[in-house]
Amino acid sequence: MAARWMIWGVGLSFLADQASKYLVIHWMGLDQRHRIDVLPPFLNFRYGENNGINFGLFGGGDEASRWMLIGMSLAICLALVIWIARSQKAARGMQLAAGLVIGGALGNVADRLLYGYVLDFLNTSCCGIQNPFVFNVADIFIFAGAAGLIFFDGRRKKPA
Repeated sequence: MAARWMIWGVGLSFLADQASKYLVIHWMGLDQRHRIDVLPPFLNFRYGENNGINFGLFGGGDEASRWMLIGMSLAICLALVIWIARSQKAARGMQLAAGLVIGGALGNVADRLLYGYVLDFLNTSCCGIQNPFVFNVADIFIFAGAAGLIFFDGRRKKPA
C-alpha cells in the first residue's frame, strides 16, 4: 500500500489528540477546575472552547460557521489524501507529514461534531512573556505535519 505511513500518521495523531483531551479535560476535571498549573510558567493546562480556527480567528460561534469549518477541514483532508495517493513515489516522511495534518484536523472535527467547538487545554509561556492563548495536541500535529510537508516535499535542488 502506497500510503501506509500516511495511515499510521492519521491514526497516531487522531488517537493522541482525543486521548489527551479526554484525560486532561474530563478525567483530570479541567472542565470543572478551568486551570491546572503543571510546570509554571512553561506548561499549564487552561480550559478553552474554540469556535474558530487558530487563536479563535473566524469564531462567530454560530452553527453556519461551525459547519463551514468542518467542511473546510474535511476538504483539506481529502485534498491531502488525493495528493499523496497521486504521487506514487511519495516519500515516507511526506506520507507521515500528511497523515499528521489529517489526523490532527480530524481530531478537531470530532470535537466540533461532539461539542460544537474545539477543546483546547495547553498553555505555554516563557521568559516573562505571558501567552494568553490555549491550543491542543491536534494543533501540534497539524503544525508539525505542515512543516514536514514543506521539509519532505520531494523536490531536489538542481546542482548549479
